[in-house]
Amino acid sequence: MTEPTTADGARGPGAVRGVSRRGLLLSAAAAGAGGLLVGAAGGAAAATALGRGDSPGDGADAIDLSGRHPFYGSAEQAGISTPVQRYSVFMTFDLTTSLAQDLQVLLARWSAAIAQLMAGKTVGQVEPARTDGIGLDTGEALDLDPASLTVTLGLGPRVFGDEYGLAARRPPLLRELDLPTGSLHDEWSGGDLSLQACADDPQVAYHAIRVLARIGKEAGSAATRWTVIGFGRASAGRGQSTPRNLLGYKDGTRNIFDKDDFDRYVWVDDGPAWTRHGTYQVVRKIQMHIENWDTDPVSDQNRIFGRHKISGAPLTGAHEFDTPDFAATGPDGQPVIDPTSHIRLAAHENNDGVKILRRGFNYTDGINQYGFLDAGLLFISYQNDPAHFERLQRRLGSSDALNEYITHVGSGIFFCPPAPARGTYLAAGMFD
Repeated sequence: MTEPTTADGARGPGAVRGVSRRGLLLSAAAAGAGGLLVGAAGGAAAATALGRGDSPGDGADAIDLSGRHPFYGSAEQAGISTPVQRYSVFMTFDLTTSLAQDLQVLLARWSAAIAQLMAGKTVGQVEPARTDGIGLDTGEALDLDPASLTVTLGLGPRVFGDEYGLAARRPPLLRELDLPTGSLHDEWSGGDLSLQACADDPQVAYHAIRVLARIGKEAGSAATRWTVIGFGRASAGRGQSTPRNLLGYKDGTRNIFDKDDFDRYVWVDDGPAWTRHGTYQVVRKIQMHIENWDTDPVSDQNRIFGRHKISGAPLTGAHEFDTPDFAATGPDGQPVIDPTSHIRLAAHENNDGVKILRRGFNYTDGINQYGFLDAGLLFISYQNDPAHFERLQRRLGSSDALNEYITHVGSGIFFCPPAPARGTYLAAGMFD
């Protein structure tokens, strides 16, 4: 691969040594280490549709594995307001270079690769054309349809430190979360970059992350830090049946669905021009103490959530989407929805109207060292101000009755830039 041309200018805090955009895009599309020669489309199989009803009367929840989402052509990155897929592979990376130019090249290569992956194409040649094999697609998604694959990129706080000369381009609200860290594990926390691949086929999602991780490693720019493989959709979009978390309760009933709420609570609409239509991504790995939960009577589980387990209705209603009545009292004069219940503490009515978009997945890591199921929720939220998440989490962390059965063991915060225009790449604006 031809060495990219560097722009004139001194390096240092507030200064970025860039790469010419034309040279960068040409090099990203060419063969070479981590290069991106486009192969034939891998989606030769016929479209497949599977039906599933989450409960009687829900109707078919169809999966069209031929579905695809565009990488270019919209203001926001795919995988945020996109209808939620069934599987996710979330991975974070540590930067292994001290040069902003290397990060710039990596983002251009990743962008070119993501565009091909989301289109159902291979990244690089399928058959080895050179002895070292560098840049070849790993092949495990050959003959598979795109399965509505999306890949969403996030940038961690360290990217905008003095080391890379990008401090002046920092998204205004990006900083480490101001929350207790007592139960968090370093091996499941932090990271300079995040990638979330979501698809309706788990192998398609895994393949995307594997290829992108390989590009980062071979470029010498990024090393894997931690990953979580999710399934089952632990949050839902409008028109989808509400899935259940591993505690058995519907999760996502009062999520953000409407464009007005996305514009108000999710998308960034001020600050530096390159950040607009971006959003802040908060990730929490939440371990569930499933065996303890399973010994608790369902009546008490309902009290803890503030909802009925089977229907998902609030304890003051008959149907899932009924608005909870937090003022209602029972014959004993006590609130029907307990003051420490999860829905009361998280409700926007009780938090000055604050809302966040939840887009999480269930996960399982098998059996832990004590012989218990190691499983829980990969919680992912998007908001235009991380303080909104912090506010809700502090409230839940101090009083939520559910805390007896869950532990936050991993955490990360990232800024997801807007989608790139065709002919450019993710976060290109921060190098201009």
